Amino acid sequence: MLHYGNKADPHLILIDGGPSDVYKPQMKPRLTRIHGARGLDESDPLPVDVVMVSHVDDDHIQGILELTKEQRGANPFLHLEVSSLWHNSFDDLLTTKPAELVAGFGAASVGDGGGAGDGATDAGSALASVGNEGLAGNIDVDTKDEMQTLEVLASIPQGRQLRDDAVALKWTPNKQFGRQLILATAAQKPVMLNDLKMTVAGPMQPELMALQVEHDKFLKSKQAGDKKTPEAALAAFVDASVPNLSSIVVLAEAGGKSILFTGDARGDKILEGLELAGRLTKGGAMHVDILKVPHHGSDNNMETIFFKRVTADHYVFSGNGENGNPERATMGMLLEARGTDAVYTIHLTYPVEEIDVARKADWGNGTGQAEKAAEKNPAIKVREDWSPAKHGLTAFFNDNPKFAQKLKIVDEKEPHLIDLLDAVKI
Repeated sequence: MLHYGNKADPHLILIDGGPSDVYKPQMKPRLTRIHGARGLDESDPLPVDVVMVSHVDDDHIQGILELTKEQRGANPFLHLEVSSLWHNSFDDLLTTKPAELVAGFGAASVGDGGGAGDGATDAGSALASVGNEGLAGNIDVDTKDEMQTLEVLASIPQGRQLRDDAVALKWTPNKQFGRQLILATAAQKPVMLNDLKMTVAGPMQPELMALQVEHDKFLKSKQAGDKKTPEAALAAFVDASVPNLSSIVVLAEAGGKSILFTGDARGDKILEGLELAGRLTKGGAMHVDILKVPHHGSDNNMETIFFKRVTADHYVFSGNGENGNPERATMGMLLEARGTDAVYTIHLTYPVEEIDVARKADWGNGTGQAEKAAEKNPAIKVREDWSPAKHGLTAFFNDNPKFAQKLKIVDEKEPHLIDLLDAVKI
């Protein structure tokens, strides 16, 4: 939750919603507390300038879906007055270069309609209503099976549900971007939300085209007679890394302070995006007050050079050990890049010991899967058994006490605030 503005005119942005165990115990009580702190009457809505979902991934979108479901109910706990939803849905992606996307499935043409999710109709039905101007334009296909395939591609359940909910709740999709895709381009100007400047540093067009390539592979496999159900194919696709590359990345600035929100984007792509947006010189460095470390601290998304080129006073790792994140290797990269003499704080959203429990379990699962695969292919390397001393975060911080002194662990019973300007009333 990003607070900005001032005491007389406070503003709020909600970014991602976490997995299924976040909304009820954390987000919902926090929103209620903020509403009370604002001194609003019980019947007054809580204004929210933007709800942003960085990309379609369960641990980012699920909490928002639980929020929208309750908002659409007969008696929501608290009414939110949301101005805009920032989110690149797959419906939108399908309209960027449809001729490439449906290659091999007949001709495709796009009309000059308003685009999916323009608020005038059900965004989730955009591709189901072929030929209806004001939706996705005219997309011509040859058979009912091809149309069903396109409908499935536009209907990755969580992203579609979010857009349906947004329309029902009158949350204008990508309002500040002309209701078009949110992209980092040299021509894209920063968005001003009162005194807050938001600069988009991702995704870039190549990353979105990578998504279309994956979709195109699926379409061609269906054409070749692949019997895998669309649901199964797309479920595997969602779990892959390509959607992460499409994460919306924004640099938020106000009053001389800055926060870089990175979603699950890859470090090198974030650097490219910052350069493209003119916020980072080629090969140069920049400093932000808060860095939300990409992809929960996964070492697959990070290199030491990223931490050298983008330094921060506060590093936020939002991971509980699931999928191994935050990784010990990533902590090592940060230590190598910043050392221990610099002044900075590392914020962990779970206790180190708890993170290690989940990291150990993930390590074991990965080892077991590799062992089974190695039985069929001896060339596959099986990693060594888990060693707390060699692989645990606890041991890493014990071995680096000065680095460990920079840790600040979130207390699940209290709001965790990083105040950069005026203190936030909680």
